[in-house]
Amino acid sequence: MRGITLVVALWAGVLAPAWAEQEKALFAGGCFWCMEAAFQERQGVLDVVSGFTGGALANPSYAGNHSGHFEAIEVTFDPAVVSYRQLLDLYWVNIDPLDNSGQFCDKGASYRSAIFAVDESQLLQARASLAAVEQRFSPAPVYTEIRPAGRFWPVEEAHQDYYRKNPLRYKYYRWNCGRDQRLQQLWGAGAAVH
Repeated sequence: MRGITLVVALWAGVLAPAWAEQEKALFAGGCFWCMEAAFQERQGVLDVVSGFTGGALANPSYAGNHSGHFEAIEVTFDPAVVSYRQLLDLYWVNIDPLDNSGQFCDKGASYRSAIFAVDESQLLQARASLAAVEQRFSPAPVYTEIRPAGRFWPVEEAHQDYYRKNPLRYKYYRWNCGRDQRLQQLWGAGAAVH
């Protein structure tokens, strides 16, 4: 999914237009609040939206039914600034690829990890990155799936930018869930802790 859009940048107090190419990436890594926070501040990331993907149910919602879907994020990025490979690298250090029952304290099918490739290039890159992760953790099995991207359904507005809107609740949830502790155990100094 490529496109061109006009991005307005604030630089030295002057509004300056800049052309930015856009691509999309879809990642599931458990709680979409935590995944959104990990990607939102990355240079070259233009937007991150929390939502659902991977299931057949139309109009899934957090407050209602999202059966069959993964909690996921849709990352809009400028590939001239940050590559898909760099986003994959960031993705891995934000998840536990060895957990097949969910992520951290969140258990269940909707919290499993997966990469949803939007095109053949992303599919090949995702498979290569998965192979490297499998080698790193061998002989332990890696459960993160790679799937073709389907429709992405944004979640209700209350869940968008949750880490910004509710910073204390977010930090309390993240700590109690053991996310950062497990990431450090898995990835060491490369862990993405917030």
